Amino acid sequence: MKPSSLLPFLLLLLLPTATAAAVTDDDAYSPAVILTVCGPAPTPDPTAFDINFATAMETLHQNISASGYGTTVAGAGAANAVYAVSECFAYVSPTTCQLCYAEIRLDIPRCLPADDSRVYLDGCFGRYAGRNVTGDAVDAADAAVCGNASVDAEDAAAFRDVAARLVGNLTTAAERCRTRLIIALTLTSAAVAALLVTVIWIKINSRTNLTDDTDGSRHIIRRISASHLSFKYEDLRKATDNFNLINKLGQGGFGSVYKGVLPDGKEIAVKRLFFNATQRADQFFNEVSLVSRVQHKNLVKLLGCSIEGPESLLVYEFLCNTSLDSFLFDSFKRNVLDWEKRLEIIVGTAEGLSYLHNASEVRIIHRDIKASNILLDERFKPKIADFGLARYFMEDQSHLSTGIAGTFGYMAPEYIVHGQLTEKADIYSYGILVLEIITGRKNNNSVDDSPEGQSLMSQIWRQFKSRTLIEMLDPCLRNRCSDEEALKVFQVGLLCSQASPNLRPPMWKVVEMLNSGSKELPSPTQPPFIDIKGSNANKSNSSESSSLLSSSSKSPFSLNKLSVSDMEAK
Repeated sequence: MKPSSLLPFLLLLLLPTATAAAVTDDDAYSPAVILTVCGPAPTPDPTAFDINFATAMETLHQNISASGYGTTVAGAGAANAVYAVSECFAYVSPTTCQLCYAEIRLDIPRCLPADDSRVYLDGCFGRYAGRNVTGDAVDAADAAVCGNASVDAEDAAAFRDVAARLVGNLTTAAERCRTRLIIALTLTSAAVAALLVTVIWIKINSRTNLTDDTDGSRHIIRRISASHLSFKYEDLRKATDNFNLINKLGQGGFGSVYKGVLPDGKEIAVKRLFFNATQRADQFFNEVSLVSRVQHKNLVKLLGCSIEGPESLLVYEFLCNTSLDSFLFDSFKRNVLDWEKRLEIIVGTAEGLSYLHNASEVRIIHRDIKASNILLDERFKPKIADFGLARYFMEDQSHLSTGIAGTFGYMAPEYIVHGQLTEKADIYSYGILVLEIITGRKNNNSVDDSPEGQSLMSQIWRQFKSRTLIEMLDPCLRNRCSDEEALKVFQVGLLCSQASPNLRPPMWKVVEMLNSGSKELPSPTQPPFIDIKGSNANKSNSSESSSLLSSSSKSPFSLNKLSVSDMEAK
């Protein structure tokens, strides 16, 4: 018989009443997922859908924190738009509501790339879809029947565990508030009956979402939990004032960063990751195991992590001057960055990358070098941050074929077109960063800022060929450095951003060039000119720090003929 009753709707009626006594106490509350329903149809563009999904979940978090209810849409009007709705039951406290929604964010991505999903918990409800579902009361996906199939031993054991947990919550709450004891005991049987129906329904309409531990992530979890790197989730939640927006430092493609203060007064930066079951979980465990072994004066220190709460968190050292882009591209604050500070940032970043590529325990490619990932300490010393896109690079590999991940405007052409990754991709990104630092102009915005409508690279190359490159120097730096010194740094940036990866110098050589005094440098070849306007037109609704492309998809980037001929794989 085809499922056709209103089981989830029944659960929503029974469970709020049955668990009200338990979930009003924040200290005793642990959110429990009652039912997760994944739609049968996959989204046609998983990458773009995933980006909008992450944006929608973050917006809902803000709404839930403010009022306990929220609806939103990310990418409105686009084919990959994501609609989302979430609501906490009226009896739960604000803190309990946020904990419950955090569990939604952890569970609901397991349905991706399905274009519709909903999750029911014992204190809240959440749903996303590729269509507007905010006005839906009930639909066909909310229907099921109770068949006559018997429950096997595994499901029966799972039911007993959930029922025992529910009764335990009710008992604990009743001990603290005896006036609720009679209500709790009376409604326990109703909740148990509802859970039994749920188990049978899940048995009939089973959807396996288990993932194998092929990447060793469970081993990493156990190892980190037992190590000095482990922080308690509750301690970090309190340190950030429950992830208050006032403490938010920024947001990237894989998580938001908040300032926190530990009980001993130590300031920290907490990176709050929200990920699906495979891609971002791998990234989280990779980041923990990788960064904990990397120590260098120009790399941000990983202090620890939290993996046992409803969210995955990373804990970094806190740097008071935030990121380079907040100074470099601000018309007032950029004046703080004089020539000496900018040169020190350029050299320090080169030394940090050289360490990652050549001197660390494993060879590491960052893949997302840009101004917002260069943090500054109290003396404006640079530290490379965000190893979420880093990958191990074994000694017997000459390149790594992988899905493209990085930021538009900084990605190397051979990486965009072929998806082949070497340390030369980091060198290209570094070259773009150097040119941004000494011009004070952002590569992504240079077309709109230029009277001729040319990209930053086109303008710099034209001035280089006409021997007037010094005119591209940031006006803030005029008469504050010698032309010879500025032109040398320009030339290093051009050498690093050449179209041919084989011609880009390794980072150890870049450090040598920057510290070589008046030593003559080789002449650079023409850089690739990327059609920024065309790329931006094709890059709808993607965040600045998460321009994700499939290596098999058609690229929206166009390159000049010279660059294309130089980009053939070895």
